[in-house]
Amino acid sequence: MAISSQPYPPRTDGPRPVWWRREWVRHGALGGLLALSGLVILALVRRQTGTEGFLVGLGLAVVPVPWLIAAFRWLDRVRPGPWRNLLFAFAWGACAAALIAIVANSFATHWIATATADPSGADTLGATVIAPVVEESAKAAAVLLVFVFRRRDFTGPVGGAAIAGVTATGFAFTENILYLGNAFGTDQSIGTSGIVSVTAATFFVRAVMSPFAHPLFTVFTGIGFGLAALPRRRRLRWLFPLGGLLLAMSMHALWNGSAAFGQFGFLVVYGGFMAPAFGLLAWLLIRSRQRELRVAREELPVYVYAGWLAPAEPFALGSLRARRLARDHARRYLGRPAARAVVHYETTATELALLRHRARAGRMGPDFAAREHELLTTLWQTRAASRPALEYAAHLTAPPPAPVTYWQRYGHPAPPYAGYNPYRT
Repeated sequence: MAISSQPYPPRTDGPRPVWWRREWVRHGALGGLLALSGLVILALVRRQTGTEGFLVGLGLAVVPVPWLIAAFRWLDRVRPGPWRNLLFAFAWGACAAALIAIVANSFATHWIATATADPSGADTLGATVIAPVVEESAKAAAVLLVFVFRRRDFTGPVGGAAIAGVTATGFAFTENILYLGNAFGTDQSIGTSGIVSVTAATFFVRAVMSPFAHPLFTVFTGIGFGLAALPRRRRLRWLFPLGGLLLAMSMHALWNGSAAFGQFGFLVVYGGFMAPAFGLLAWLLIRSRQRELRVAREELPVYVYAGWLAPAEPFALGSLRARRLARDHARRYLGRPAARAVVHYETTATELALLRHRARAGRMGPDFAAREHELLTTLWQTRAASRPALEYAAHLTAPPPAPVTYWQRYGHPAPPYAGYNPYRT
């Protein structure tokens, strides 16, 4: 595995794409589709809840959204994807996926009720079978689109979990508007208010106890796509996304069907299954993130010897605290553009470390040399603002060097009294 020694700018020549493949055309079409979906779902929700209920539901449903997005952004801190992907994921979940779900669920439940003449059974079947399949498939479409059209931004299981989680956060946001708006309408009709109202109970269950429910389901789909994005020579790679989607549907069905387990079915499923599953999944994703940091510390020193990186950079790039200090230092003294350059530098260096780690493990793809050269060139182009900040962070966070005795420094054997302590009894 040779290491490039001179940076060259990447080639930009080549045939121009046809008009319908140009980036601005795709972005315009997608933005128009999401805007149209948003207007339609807005009208449908407002029709069901009324204007006053819609406004109350909107104000309450937005409460958990910033916390969830911040949590997924923090989880993907080592190799953060661009904000445009998260913005698209949230918009898709809140608009397109919610519209697909509300139309398909209503149609399927009505059809079953008409065919069986059993409205109660149709509602149960719709909640436990149809809704999980429809909703998880609609949310998975956003992850699939990022996987197909932004494969380079799809950085593995953690990145897939972040995209899927933000998509589900957008979906839950729209769904909460509907549930909270209907609960407010119920309170208006029966005359209840305050902490004993239906609105307060609905808010407590959906926004306080279980804001992670929808993100937890869809994260399994994102992890499946993240595993499929890893450059490993495996056949049947498509089984990972399919398995993740099926697991998401199964967990969703269990959650929706918890009411069928008796009076305390919800608490049993919540405490015995959902909360432990959430904790275990969070632990696994954090472990995966820590592994990426460890790989950065172990693989990047070879580029120090080749002259591409400064000596302090591998340690700083392998520490979340040092990365944060570097970003803050660049923002404080050089402004936000420099802080963004540091984030880009950190992400590129981590990708370079993982690329070399896969190559040393025998999973080197045919484009290894070209990809390595591209990443090194990016690092070289952004080194001016990034290196001083990383060296500053490494100076603050690096452990003190171990003391070196004179015989170790000059290669002499240790004397007989080495390690002897006359004060030890």
